[in-house]
Amino acid sequence: MEKERGKGHRLLLMPSPLQGHITPLLQLAQILYSHGFSITIIHTFFNSPNSSTYPHFTFHPISDFLSDTEASTADPIHLTDLINIRCKQPLHESLSTLLSHHDGDDEDSVACFISDAALHFTQDVCDGFNLPRLVLRTGGASSFVVFALFPMLREKGYLPVQESRLEEPVVELPPLKVKDLPKMESRDPEAFYKLACRLVDGCKTSSGVIWNSFEELETSALAKLRQVLSMPIYPIGPFHKHFPAGSTSSSLLTPDKSCISWLDRQEHHSVVYVSFGSMAAISEAEFLEIAWGLANSNQPFLWVIRPGLVRGSEWLESLPSGFVENLEGRGCIVKWAPQEEVLSHSAVGAFWTHNGWNSTLESICEGVPMICSPCFADQKVNAKYVSDVWRVGVQLQNNLERGEIERTIRKLMVGNEGDEIRQNTLHLKEKANLCLKSGGSSYCFLDNLVIDILSLESSTSRTH
Repeated sequence: MEKERGKGHRLLLMPSPLQGHITPLLQLAQILYSHGFSITIIHTFFNSPNSSTYPHFTFHPISDFLSDTEASTADPIHLTDLINIRCKQPLHESLSTLLSHHDGDDEDSVACFISDAALHFTQDVCDGFNLPRLVLRTGGASSFVVFALFPMLREKGYLPVQESRLEEPVVELPPLKVKDLPKMESRDPEAFYKLACRLVDGCKTSSGVIWNSFEELETSALAKLRQVLSMPIYPIGPFHKHFPAGSTSSSLLTPDKSCISWLDRQEHHSVVYVSFGSMAAISEAEFLEIAWGLANSNQPFLWVIRPGLVRGSEWLESLPSGFVENLEGRGCIVKWAPQEEVLSHSAVGAFWTHNGWNSTLESICEGVPMICSPCFADQKVNAKYVSDVWRVGVQLQNNLERGEIERTIRKLMVGNEGDEIRQNTLHLKEKANLCLKSGGSSYCFLDNLVIDILSLESSTSRTH
């Protein structure tokens, strides 16, 4: 693959301003930069990425018109809706400036616009400039199949999810049950359904969809999507494995690297790493059940307790007096961890996760079995695939109860079932490594993507 094929061509990329979306988009930008493309990141002032981490990119902020109250909302669906409405005119003005500037003889020509799939408003803006738009879907292909079938699921009565039907199988989407269908609370009960449908429609009207996944992991889902979307799709992941560990960090939170030296002192595959991502929130009662479940398991644990994780608490004040001291060094608690480094550490034997797609993929890539506690949206589908399809983890049953937590940890860390799961995970890790090598599936799809981006540019005439 020619590494400089994109030279003389610029790409405009725009992330959704949520942590789980910013990271993969910047990783994608880095991948494309390594193939010769110049990169401009268009971003909101809200959750603005750290430009100093990527000095070789151009960063171009646009107004989002979010008030402090709106920006601090715990409702990501409402926040995404606001951005889709309020950023339309600022993006139009930004593109007008950027495209005029880059049409000179001495400037890189703009090949296309790549947006997060959640920013569906960008298609209309790009159409106004006859600018080709590709979409990055930051979640997995398997969950996207479910989103694509939302209208059918509603028509057949699976949606909205009803408590009385949780254990019923979704016949059209094995092995999912009703309880595994994506769900997300918002101030408008219809908001999540509407956003999912717009997201899918926005992909269908784009020039192609890029996935942070790989063919061998989601063969069946990708085959279905080729039929549903009728357009090029490019599974070129895992994004983070294109580079050395930790070299593409774009965390909005500062990781506490002291936990690595703590891991260095632990035995091989003995540690349970616990992190529920950048958005999940739990009650104080659930927090205490987790604490006692971890303590009673007698396994060493590294626990990420993000400020704001526990509703109504600043940080650790809900822990019983003397809890940390009584662990006698068996537990390490941090506000945020360098996750890629943690998962690749030989001491880590399991990852208790919310099953956001980035975390799920990172765990698979490092061969770390998972304990699944999905919270919302695509996480429920991801967790079901982890436990029932790929068989690289177990789902925590009966909500968050200390006895169940202790039993699940022991099952995964010391039982025969844990050994089988670990073998499955190592098998998938091997496939993740091979797909990026010359001739591998992601390697070839990336080559196709670069070629198609250049052909998109040559086939369009720009409108200002």
